[in-house]
Amino acid sequence: MPVTYWTEHVWLDGRVASGVAVDVADGHVSAVRDGVPAPPPGAEALRGLTLPGLANAHSHAFHRALRGFVQAGGGDFWTWREQMYRVAERLTPDTYYALARAAYAEMALAGITCVGEFHYLHHAPGGTPYDDPNAMGHALTAAAADAGVRITLLDTCYLSAGFGQPPTPPQRRFSDGTAERWATRASELKADGNTRLGAAVHSVRAVPAEELETVALWAADRHLPLHVHLSEQPAENDACQTAHGRTPTELLADHGVLGPRTVAVHATHLTDADIAALGGSATGVCMCPTTERDLADGIGPAVALQRAGSPLSLGSDSHAVVDLFEEARAMELDERLRTRTRGHWTAAGLLHAATEAGHDALGWPDAGRIAVGRLADFTTVALDSVRTAGPPPRLAAETAVYAASGADVRHTVVGGRHVVRDGVHTTVPETAAALAAAVSAVTG
Repeated sequence: MPVTYWTEHVWLDGRVASGVAVDVADGHVSAVRDGVPAPPPGAEALRGLTLPGLANAHSHAFHRALRGFVQAGGGDFWTWREQMYRVAERLTPDTYYALARAAYAEMALAGITCVGEFHYLHHAPGGTPYDDPNAMGHALTAAAADAGVRITLLDTCYLSAGFGQPPTPPQRRFSDGTAERWATRASELKADGNTRLGAAVHSVRAVPAEELETVALWAADRHLPLHVHLSEQPAENDACQTAHGRTPTELLADHGVLGPRTVAVHATHLTDADIAALGGSATGVCMCPTTERDLADGIGPAVALQRAGSPLSLGSDSHAVVDLFEEARAMELDERLRTRTRGHWTAAGLLHAATEAGHDALGWPDAGRIAVGRLADFTTVALDSVRTAGPPPRLAAETAVYAASGADVRHTVVGGRHVVRDGVHTTVPETAAALAAAVSAVTG
């Protein structure tokens, strides 16, 4: 049913415009009409700054159950991982659905309209396939649909514990045994109006070098996105050098993994040659600053990667927080701490990473902008909260990026339909209670 949204202020083509009507038909923007000072009769009024829907380009939905628990005590990435495995062992398709639905509803409340789910929890404990070999993937896609957000299911190949090492007992749930068997199972997945598909190499330590090309070709043959965790930890780099005499980036390049449909996640510890290889191949990079600092991973060379030619996107990864505004400003602010200089990205550049670039990374090039023909996915940020009040509308983009939080999201619209209205999720209205119950089911 056609609907008109009147935006008080809206981000259009890199600028803030005021008094704009956005007409929607069949889930797409059918017209954008500037110079409309008041809501037309029957229009839905969106007061604040309306942005294209945010794209969370890297998510592990079940990690939402770790929030708070893994912040108690010290350690590093590897001790954090042991706690993550304990949660993974307890998940079933039903509890995974409940946890993911609540986590995706939290994302919608934070203005996220599309999520890239890096999905490697495939089988029952011990590695036995479910009667439906993709039961866990189907739980995720159903959860996204019921929470009102679009999803790219990045089905992940995960075969080994490390270079030349078989999966550990917790990791047997992740493994299909070989890349060919992974491809056979992944080929049974189907896209739909809310779901698009992609592939992922978990990491060079989890997919043997001789298996990498199988995953890359599977994605290439289908023209699908291909994501990979890359050089998140120096230990991975050192082990790869010992096993292959190559950096992880060089190993991926050797086996055809890099390219414009590929997204490297984290890319924290890179050589100059790695940066040149990623940028020169137009391989994208997804930065996840809140997770990278939570796990003490380090600060990735995002500026150098973008200058080299790598498009940048953003993800909340382990969901220490779910807030793409925080991810966007953290990319800039972390770089300020590293270099002791300011202004590496404009607010417009950071919004691009959080919107259009993220959708491109997830295989949704028809989203990420408020423009005729694009999917009618957008989110409205309040400009009158205690965090955002004061600056004039012409600085609304800077206000959103550097002051707003997910709590300032007033409305989220997906396909022309309100998923969040006045800060309340329309189908999961008690989102906090749903999160508490889902987390308790796998941690209590």
